[in-house]
Amino acid sequence: MSDEPLKLRYYGDPVLRRKATPVAGVTPEIRELIRGMFECMYRERGVGLAAPQVGVSQRIFVVDVEEEPGERKKLALVNPVMTKRSGSIVEEEGCLSIPGIHADVKRFEEVVFEALDEEGAPVTVRGRKLLARALQHELDHLDGVLFIDRLSAIRRKLLESKLARMRFGDEEREARATGATPSL
Repeated sequence: MSDEPLKLRYYGDPVLRRKATPVAGVTPEIRELIRGMFECMYRERGVGLAAPQVGVSQRIFVVDVEEEPGERKKLALVNPVMTKRSGSIVEEEGCLSIPGIHADVKRFEEVVFEALDEEGAPVTVRGRKLLARALQHELDHLDGVLFIDRLSAIRRKLLESKLARMRFGDEEREARATGATPSL
């Protein structure tokens, strides 16, 4: 991996819609990727980040949330699988890859995940509240699902124009802002 910091991928990038591939084994390169993902997540002020969000289509995500006051959960999960789920709760969600968009999303209230940690050891993670939401949100990224896919058709329709503007790259955004037609 290079010394360059990992860069976020944004809505419209095809990597965000691909089902990520399982990790064959936790290697020094995977641990370095995980370190870079934590750095990117903290730099962007997020609570979770999946590998596809930095352009890597592998089944890895990191989270760092305060589940209870004073109780932080900093986790890196490799090849995570949700094995138990219960209850449901609707709360507001956002996503680093879809800046400026927030919406109420229904999620399971409590979850249990099985995965490998950043050393390759099997782990079981139980999550409630924000941790449960973050785990589910990041798992969705590994399956090419974005939180906006979980919105009602009406809510998505209301966000359509904002989302359409996000599909364009910087060059096209600049051309549209100045009234110029982008090159085809």
